[in-house]
Amino acid sequence: MHILTALTYYRPHHSGLTIYTERLARALAARGHQVTVLTSQYEDELPRHEHLHGVDVIRLPVRARLSKGVIMPGIPFWAWKLARQADVVHLHLPQFDAAPISLIARLLGKPVVVTYHCDLLLPHGFIHKIANLGSNIANHITATLANMIVTNTQDYADNSDYLSRYARKVRAIPPPVIMPEVSAAEVQAFREKFGIQPGECVIGMLGRLAAEKGVEYLVEAMPKVLEQYPDARAIHVGQYQNVMGEEQYAQKLAPLIADLGAHWKFLGVLLSGEVSAFLHACDVLVAPSTNSTESFGMVQVEAMTCGTPAIASDIPGARQPVLMTKMGEVVPVAAVDELAAAIIKILANPDGYQGDIPAITKRFSPQTIAEEYEQLFAEITA
Repeated sequence: MHILTALTYYRPHHSGLTIYTERLARALAARGHQVTVLTSQYEDELPRHEHLHGVDVIRLPVRARLSKGVIMPGIPFWAWKLARQADVVHLHLPQFDAAPISLIARLLGKPVVVTYHCDLLLPHGFIHKIANLGSNIANHITATLANMIVTNTQDYADNSDYLSRYARKVRAIPPPVIMPEVSAAEVQAFREKFGIQPGECVIGMLGRLAAEKGVEYLVEAMPKVLEQYPDARAIHVGQYQNVMGEEQYAQKLAPLIADLGAHWKFLGVLLSGEVSAFLHACDVLVAPSTNSTESFGMVQVEAMTCGTPAIASDIPGARQPVLMTKMGEVVPVAAVDELAAAIIKILANPDGYQGDIPAITKRFSPQTIAEEYEQLFAEITA
């Protein structure tokens, strides 16, 4: 089967959406499908066309930017050209270009599958307001034209104003999750490299330094945790400098983080093998997301496959990894005291949060998820 996948950003861009799409594209290619990714050349030095891990990647020049979106004049031509050759067109929302691509696909008689990753909630401001409005219109046009809409969980679909309008088209397929295996020696080398001391309680956080990730609530919870575990330290992995649109948020947190001194550490963006070692080194992973831009939280499952329990906010979708595996705690949104209590509870009883890791790994493996997509594609092309 020839699958045309379209999205705004693809690797090496680093986000949950791009990681999801890359894992799925590679798994489908490994199963014998021809996968073509149509995306943006968001940095000039990126090649216009390359073959990555069995996937053809075509990047189009960006002529303008609107908030986090991009304007690519070449989209109609390339979408028409590539959709003609495809058996199915797979779109990833949110994406400004999804509406014209879905229209082109339907004009050509090609079925359209949409994966709706999350709501787009941009900061306040005129430009962001226009971008949000444009994205919402594009999303509804795309959903109307789509044959099927995939979401991570039924929980998220049931609580989404957008998805509830298209309930008859919605199917829940969880995201693909895989972490490289690392040895005990590699984990120890990671601990030594970043100065993690023996007996130190490591509270991990993985993601951009962004408001919707709820970083401030872990920052505010740390003093309460330190009262019980004075050797604890929060370690943040992911981009924390020059995060687009989050400059004021970073400035707001800077003095609070400085007050924590050695009990807070930024590691920045790590390679996948180092991320796996980091998650093995953590005693607990915290994911205190605040809104519907977080529809699942793959980092929770990544931690769980490494044997590390997670704490998630009680919001649709994001609470599901913990509820499905029982490897962690769910806490109210923006509740500092409850977050601190959950961290202390897990640190006090780590053996009480050990799940069936092989079963979790298999359920969320890219191969399993690719097979579910494969069945869906076959169903709508039959």
